[in-house]
Amino acid sequence: MNKDSKIYVAGHTGMVGSAIVRELKRKGYENIITRPHSELDLTRQDQVEKFFESEKPEYVFDPAGKVGGIAANSEALADFMYENMMMEMNIIHAAWKNNCKKVEFLGSSCIYPRMAPQPIKEEYLLSGYLEKTNEAYALAKISGMKYCEYLNKQYGTDFISVMPCNLYGPNDNYEPTRSHVLPALIRRFHEAKINGLSSVTWW
Repeated sequence: MNKDSKIYVAGHTGMVGSAIVRELKRKGYENIITRPHSELDLTRQDQVEKFFESEKPEYVFDPAGKVGGIAANSEALADFMYENMMMEMNIIHAAWKNNCKKVEFLGSSCIYPRMAPQPIKEEYLLSGYLEKTNEAYALAKISGMKYCEYLNKQYGTDFISVMPCNLYGPNDNYEPTRSHVLPALIRRFHEAKINGLSSVTWW
């Protein structure tokens, strides 16, 4: 990317999206496009297509998604599958239609089988059963990754997928029952320390 390249970061208010924006700015990229959910609903194909047609970003980072920990995923399987699949398909498809030079789609380590040998290798994908508590989210992420792969094969695009593992940091969700493992544990340890507790309960 050139310093003046037009870059769209989806989900820029989230933990990963905000980190990407900070890093791009730190490296001198200033032509960064973002839109809050109130202005652009990524689950709406018409809105996403209109946005890409008018803005014509050259590069796209797509960490946008409905995310949560074990409890959130288990309680809202349909919501997690629908919203994530709609967002990623709309973004990736619109990027392809508008000739974006490159897309980076963020998946998740949960796309790999529940009992995959450790350390996980890429070839383990689709070789076994997924973890049931976040199967819907995993299936959505697998679909986004495969769509990038198929566009590359069919149309020669340069769309890549990255599988982050156990992320945490600024703008993360530290809600006690609906966050991911690491932020949930950080909160439990912090609260135990300030309250003088001798033990911490985790799932």
